[in-house]
Amino acid sequence: MTKIYAGIAVAAMAGLLGGSAYWVYSNQSGDKYAQCRGGQVGGGSIGGPFTLVNSKGETVTDKDVITKPSLVYFGYTFCPDVCPLDNARNAEAVDILEEMGLDVTPIFISIDPERDTPEKMGEFASIMHPKMIGLTGSEEQVKAASLAYKTYFKKQDSGDQYYLVDHSTFTYLMMPGLGFMDFFKRETTPDQLAETVACFIGAS
Repeated sequence: MTKIYAGIAVAAMAGLLGGSAYWVYSNQSGDKYAQCRGGQVGGGSIGGPFTLVNSKGETVTDKDVITKPSLVYFGYTFCPDVCPLDNARNAEAVDILEEMGLDVTPIFISIDPERDTPEKMGEFASIMHPKMIGLTGSEEQVKAASLAYKTYFKKQDSGDQYYLVDHSTFTYLMMPGLGFMDFFKRETTPDQLAETVACFIGAS
């Protein structure tokens, strides 16, 4: 009798585990990017239409710029440390992805239009990576883009031209036709970033 009860218990446990596995699979199978997210939730309301100015002084929209998988970062060229380091990390990830046969665009959007002219953005972007696109615009255009991406920035009024700007430091993975896929914090390494981006591209 004990063996019978034990057998029933094992069968019940197997059924429970099987049912749990099926529930997990059935709930994740609807999201083909689930294995890429690392616990982050994609989609949502991050990102959206914007109108900015490129390094040639041309007015461009998000559809003109995000024509392939893109890493979008908001910052400014006078940033003493964070922005150069984050953009360099993104550039390195793009190189790693290129070695994997994947074409990804790094995009740098200024939140300091007062000093970041199109020429200045172009110079900064070209130093960082030949594929990098630098964008600026009017105060209204920059604010609208920042709001679309839910970023934060605030000028520290020092009374001179050497002011700093506080700002958020996330990098966003955007896909044409799909929009926001995931974001990356500063501590994400180039290899980790590249691996995640490759996963999204492979699953798309």
